[in-house]
Amino acid sequence: MEAVTPEFIRRKVEEKKNSIIKLARELIRIPSITGEEGEAQSFVRDKLKEIGLKVESFEPDPRELSSHPSYFPTSSYTKYGYAGRPNVIGILREGTSEKKLILNGHIDVVPPGSLGGWRYDPWSGEVSGGRIYGRGAGDMKAGLSSIISAVELVRDLELPIDGTILVESTIEEEDGGVGGALATLLKGYRGDFSINPEPTNLDFWIASAGVLYFKIGVKGRPSHVMEPYRGVSAIDKLFLVYKALKMLDKERRKNIRFKYAERCDPNLKGYETFLNIGMISGGNWPSTVPDWAELHCRIGWPPGESVEDVEVQIKEKLSNLAESDDWFKDNPPEYEVTGWRAEPSMLNLKDLLLRELSNIASKVLGRSPRFCGGTAGLDTRFFINDFKIPSVCFGPVASNIHGFNESVEIDSILKVTEIISLFIYRFLKGS
Repeated sequence: MEAVTPEFIRRKVEEKKNSIIKLARELIRIPSITGEEGEAQSFVRDKLKEIGLKVESFEPDPRELSSHPSYFPTSSYTKYGYAGRPNVIGILREGTSEKKLILNGHIDVVPPGSLGGWRYDPWSGEVSGGRIYGRGAGDMKAGLSSIISAVELVRDLELPIDGTILVESTIEEEDGGVGGALATLLKGYRGDFSINPEPTNLDFWIASAGVLYFKIGVKGRPSHVMEPYRGVSAIDKLFLVYKALKMLDKERRKNIRFKYAERCDPNLKGYETFLNIGMISGGNWPSTVPDWAELHCRIGWPPGESVEDVEVQIKEKLSNLAESDDWFKDNPPEYEVTGWRAEPSMLNLKDLLLRELSNIASKVLGRSPRFCGGTAGLDTRFFINDFKIPSVCFGPVASNIHGFNESVEIDSILKVTEIISLFIYRFLKGS
């Protein structure tokens, strides 16, 4: 057999180019909004069987999950449950080695939003200008196509490997990943190293942000607006909470820096942590002084603080309000976690397998990928924090993820496939 060099793999990937693109487009064409992943997972299951892998699947067990420290009830579980939403794992086992490589990606996508904002149908997988368009094109169906195609290539070429590859398509990453990556790890699908092909622009995301979703509710006293002096507006009081949270965000952004975020996007300087007030609601009638109001928030931060650290700061601001406002003394703002409650994580940059992957990528790309991350919550945190499995995100070049006209660069999909194919061979090389 010809020597397995980067040039050899490049040629073989180029020969498979049409099938790699076709797979990505087929995945995009199956809507798989978080909570509705079943049809797409059936397609993945059939595809993994088609390329010769042993395929296993399971629906998450909420009883098993709820006892784990990283558990929180996701909104999609609350709405849909887990029935009909399986995680799918393809297994390729060769030789006798105990070495295991995990290739893990999520099948779920966020909703497309208003269809009028799209140049092409978001479920079309349209190809134009060297890119594939559609919801989930970058985040992350192109990445799934790359890992499936890389394993198919290794198998088709009959490259000698000694060990096990787990190809995982998991659910609800966009909603926290509890029923997806965490459930899969708890089922025993573990290994020595994990690659997650999120749309990293051919860099390495080595850090996952801490993420906390919460709401703060405020009570008022209702009255008819002809006698407003009898009432206390919950909306007016909520704006005191709003201002306190904006001050907390300003203080944190002034003091927190994370070089791996700024390195890859200089515009993130001063935004390595960010408290977003995403929804505000209150009252129930225009002529009634509102007796309730609430705001919903998401705060993210890089490695260096725990969830508990951040919650203490939020609650301290609320406590200060209760001391300074007569209404709040007897009716303090109410804090409640509403979803994500995720600790940050960071991969050890001295990890030998990360270095091997970096060396391969450098040779294929002609440049050294940068180490980035720390501003998005990732499934890699479960591998690193909870199971001590080194895990890195590495995937194609995408634009407008979660926005209109999401797209992914085709050439970068091929590069990711090349690099992962070479890494499989180098890590699991047999005789």
